[in-house]
Amino acid sequence: MLKQYKFVFLSSLIFLVLISFIFSLVTGSGQFSFADIVSLVNGSASPLLHTIFLELRFPRALAAFAAGALLSLAGVLMQVLLRNPLADPYVLGVSGGSSLAALLAMLLGVNSIVMTGSAFLGALLSIFLVFLFSHNNGSWTVSRLLLTGIILASGWGALISFILVIAPAEKIHGMLFWLMGDLSYDRPLLPAYIILLSGLMLSLFISRSLNIMLWGDLQAASLGINIKHLRLQIFFLSSLMTAGAITLAGSIGFVGLVIPHLVRLIIGVDHRFLLPASALMGGSLLVIADTLARTILSPQQLPVGVLTALIGVPLFLYLLRKSY
Repeated sequence: MLKQYKFVFLSSLIFLVLISFIFSLVTGSGQFSFADIVSLVNGSASPLLHTIFLELRFPRALAAFAAGALLSLAGVLMQVLLRNPLADPYVLGVSGGSSLAALLAMLLGVNSIVMTGSAFLGALLSIFLVFLFSHNNGSWTVSRLLLTGIILASGWGALISFILVIAPAEKIHGMLFWLMGDLSYDRPLLPAYIILLSGLMLSLFISRSLNIMLWGDLQAASLGINIKHLRLQIFFLSSLMTAGAITLAGSIGFVGLVIPHLVRLIIGVDHRFLLPASALMGGSLLVIADTLARTILSPQQLPVGVLTALIGVPLFLYLLRKSY
């Protein structure tokens, strides 16, 4: 009965994804309806509708969904890795390295594709440094990993502040938008979806081990789980998905923290269901949040990270009060 309920919940989330995309397509400065979307499907849409829907709004909705799903999956894995329900995808400093590289690219005036590549390389550098300094002489502990990530994040933050101080005034606005989460740039979607699908498949492959890991290291080891190897898998998977999300949308807070909590309250801690449900809910939430961010103060756009924070803070406080 419980498993049947979980499948029903997953089905409802797929429906939510569809609704969020429709909401994103029909909401904006132009007034469009569901019939306009039908005209796109049957090929009878006007060139204007085709441009607005398929070249502007739909790619942006796809980017928002990928970023939200990646952050939610990374949040689930990071909370298992650090055994801390307050852990989020940014806790190990990956976002700092990515943000620093992106701001440097903006400072040099490169195009969006080069900036995207720079952000991803910055995230990979941060992942490498965290792994290098937390894996000293073969010893590897969660506390060492967490401390290394926190210190590295502080260092990246100082360098980011320095870049913002020396940057020309005309570039500050774009930099701040990127730091607060911005989906208005034209970024390649294929790499993000490759990371998303690969990360989800690999996470589901180790989902039973993740369930056993919740019982404690001793019990997991007694059941044949290689704890050290599993932790390394979780670290690289979560870090790579975080890197993909940041590269696509900048730093967007609270999605990777709140969504795993919310899904756990609804369907429990079984990662076979928790992982795909978190991806679907996180992606849908960010599509809706980005749509509101670009329309709520139209023609001015808000950084989507501002809106996720405004939604996430009261929601997380409510979940915290209800759970603890």
